[in-house]
Amino acid sequence: MSEANHSPGGTSPARATPGKPEGLLPAAPEKQPLKPPDVVTFKQVCKTFGSGAAAKVALQDINFTIEDLPNVGELVTMVGPSGCGKSTVLRILAGLKPHFPPTSGEVLVLGKPVTEPGPDRGLVDQKYSLLPHLDVTDNVAFGLKLRGVARSERLDRAAEWVKKVGLQGSEKKYPSELSGGMQQRVAIAATLILQPRILLMDEPFGSLDPGIRLRMQELLVQLWSEQQSTVFLVTHSVEEAVYLGDRVFLMAPNPGRLVEILKVPRPAESPEASRRKPWFIDFCQALLRRLEEESPASRGVKA
Repeated sequence: MSEANHSPGGTSPARATPGKPEGLLPAAPEKQPLKPPDVVTFKQVCKTFGSGAAAKVALQDINFTIEDLPNVGELVTMVGPSGCGKSTVLRILAGLKPHFPPTSGEVLVLGKPVTEPGPDRGLVDQKYSLLPHLDVTDNVAFGLKLRGVARSERLDRAAEWVKKVGLQGSEKKYPSELSGGMQQRVAIAATLILQPRILLMDEPFGSLDPGIRLRMQELLVQLWSEQQSTVFLVTHSVEEAVYLGDRVFLMAPNPGRLVEILKVPRPAESPEASRRKPWFIDFCQALLRRLEEESPASRGVKA
């Protein structure tokens, strides 16, 4: 028998399958793209301050997941009575002491445990955290300086962000020369210029006049849509939470816990126009009722 009639190793040659070209292997199944890790995961997170009889449970069994939504991002607003742990959640996520680490549970960012503050998370709060001896441009560029970015590049990028937040003409002013709204714009620009994957905002507009506050809400929506990052925003304003949030986290105190997650339509209009919509009014009223139900006074607990 000729050598051509035998396969290597003495096995019989494969037979052609009827209807298929001889010698072609079956097509390999297409590989499904790997699901990206979730942006944020809280698993049974608890936080207690103090010990013994003086111990205070700030958070109890907080569980939620923020999925990675490529080219979309998500803005989560957090509301609840004072003392319900909203700021504690933000600071645990930021890795800031004394809130971090949690007493128990697990916090993951992009699939990895949070161990310390990092450049993937940026925090903006009411205090603005501006350096009084630096002008607007240098305040915006300061984070880039710490990262070792060359002066010409960081000033160019700072100029872009000063323009984005509407502070042209104020580049050389110092924080003491700025209004509260202007200071907050600088703080937002100084944070977003670093392109954090997660933006944490703790009552960022709480001390602003009502009109300025609405303009800042519009600015945040605009910048957020450009950055497509994940934003957590703590607020005491129900209207602000509903206007800004893709989801609203409702928290309750004694101990702090997450009691409900509400899905909200993404804003397509100005805050003033949105607040006149019947669905917006009804949603806010229902949320206010839920807040009253979860307030300490309504449950006979001393605030």
